[in-house]
Amino acid sequence: MTPTSNSMTSTSAKFGIRRRSSLQRSTSAREARFMQFAGVLPPDAPDPMDEIRARVRTMAFPVMGLTPQRTVEDHGSFGVSDGHDSDGLSNQSVSISYTLWRNPDDRDDPANLAELDERTRAALDEEPPWPRPGWLVQGVQRMRYPQLWEVVRTTWNRDRSEYTSLSRQLVDHANYILMNRFGEELRLPPGPLTDRAWEVTESAVDPTAELEIDGRSVSASEIDTDPLVYAIGAHLSPDVVVTVVVSREDLPYLRIALTTRARES
Repeated sequence: MTPTSNSMTSTSAKFGIRRRSSLQRSTSAREARFMQFAGVLPPDAPDPMDEIRARVRTMAFPVMGLTPQRTVEDHGSFGVSDGHDSDGLSNQSVSISYTLWRNPDDRDDPANLAELDERTRAALDEEPPWPRPGWLVQGVQRMRYPQLWEVVRTTWNRDRSEYTSLSRQLVDHANYILMNRFGEELRLPPGPLTDRAWEVTESAVDPTAELEIDGRSVSASEIDTDPLVYAIGAHLSPDVVVTVVVSREDLPYLRIALTTRARES
């Protein structure tokens, strides 16, 4: 059954890097009123990701992540989506993003920096004259480095259909990453897309692959024909699928293996 509605919860930040100064360690009442009027977060504002992490802890299915490795930094960044129909909750997905370190032995190595245009880099360098929450400052710092954005997705579906098969979910995840991360390379126009020639199709899925999950090899399906991304996925149970979509330029730095992510306290 196709979901009739869907919601995505996520968070992002685009402010400058914080410098610790006496001005920024204290906020006057006047400054606080200005910050509230200007829509600026106070330094004690809660991290919106905390609410998402709390939701993830309540999921009835195991959430998968990349097996810990030196080139990958897990900072607890999740995306959660829910699908609903007339019978209630029909599906849930949890996606995990990471920071990629091309040279984990030297994090100051310029090779670790993301390719940013001048406008984006200038925005990251801009410093507001007020203090900001620590989680926001850390998020800004991470934007300077390559992100494995929503690279692992675990999805539960209540009902089986053509839309919930492993091959369909693998294709959907791959196209989601292509559309959101490779729009420039694919020359996708802004707004609704009418030309879908760029999309991966189910004919590209190879069902004879294998994927390491929790230390053992399991049957999997993969897409290894797209020039921009590599994708692989497997069933965790009849109603739960995990998929991984990685940029091809990031593949040399990763070991594609999955581990059940421990529930956070």
